[in-house]
Amino acid sequence: MTYLEIGDWALMQTAAQTVRTAVFIQEQGIAPEDEWDANDDTALHAVLFDVNGQPLGNARLLKHSTNVAKVGRMAVLKEARGRGFGARLLQALLGEARRLGHREVRLSAQYTAEPFYAAHGFRMEGEPFEEVGIPHVAMSLIMGAPPNLH
Repeated sequence: MTYLEIGDWALMQTAAQTVRTAVFIQEQGIAPEDEWDANDDTALHAVLFDVNGQPLGNARLLKHSTNVAKVGRMAVLKEARGRGFGARLLQALLGEARRLGHREVRLSAQYTAEPFYAAHGFRMEGEPFEEVGIPHVAMSLIMGAPPNLH
């Protein structure tokens, strides 16, 4: 049993930091100064919790430009992967993007996660690039386009 909450940084910071520290800083070796940025203060954060209130995953939604949102910092704890939690987080933020009137959602996916986002309708744009020492690819989704689920 799990539940998902969406809120601002003041409300979600402790839970989001727990997941992001475990996944990005400890597991993937990203420097703390590269992980934390001012965008957290203006983003909408989604956190998935287990029945005991322990955070399992998180993601954030930023306003990228007029009618364009950006999903970022999406992570699920290693021991909680493979159970559809990432999909729940992504769908929750896509719902928020629709509610806020965004027509497009963009993201910078770790290259290994490209198939996950493609399964939710995102399309790769351009060539892979390196960000914080990890290969990434730019992807976008035009809202209203049905996901191409395999």
